[in-house]
Amino acid sequence: MILLSAIVSGLVFGWTFARWRGRTYRVPELRSTWLVLVGFIPQLIIAYLPATHFLVPDWLAAATLSASLIAFLAFVWVNRRLPGMPLLLAGLILNLAVMTANGGWMPITPETASRVLRADASKYYTIGSRFGQKDVLLPSQDIHIGILADRFLPPVWFPYQVAFSAGDILIAAGAFWLLASPPVSIPPKEAE
Repeated sequence: MILLSAIVSGLVFGWTFARWRGRTYRVPELRSTWLVLVGFIPQLIIAYLPATHFLVPDWLAAATLSASLIAFLAFVWVNRRLPGMPLLLAGLILNLAVMTANGGWMPITPETASRVLRADASKYYTIGSRFGQKDVLLPSQDIHIGILADRFLPPVWFPYQVAFSAGDILIAAGAFWLLASPPVSIPPKEAE
């Protein structure tokens, strides 16, 4: 959700700023976009499609999620000179580090999970089980590199509660920067 919000707001800001300056908005030219597809399709199958979410064994899902992040890292590396890509790269590295240190899943504490659910998570999930799409429920003392876990939440009054990590924040900031400050073309001057 944080990434989608960053993408939409980056596009809106970039388009608005370009129009305000009398220029045409263009999305940045990205190379090797096929790597995004290679990274996204496994996540779609493992994490987001209800029909396949629980069919893939946890060990295979965790390994596939890590491989998916590596594909995203390769894409960002190829495009590293574009605005925002260094932030995206740093965010992906942080997320990959914490997931690798915790068995391939993004760790989330029962307290944070309870805030997301707006109910006691221990009633519905056991410690060590999958929570949501890509998380694993772990007590804080069992989380490796806990500072990088899914631990941040929107304000309580916000209608959609979702946990996110420091890496997610950097990824979202990088995506916003990429789309908010693309190359723009200046329209040709009319003949006087």
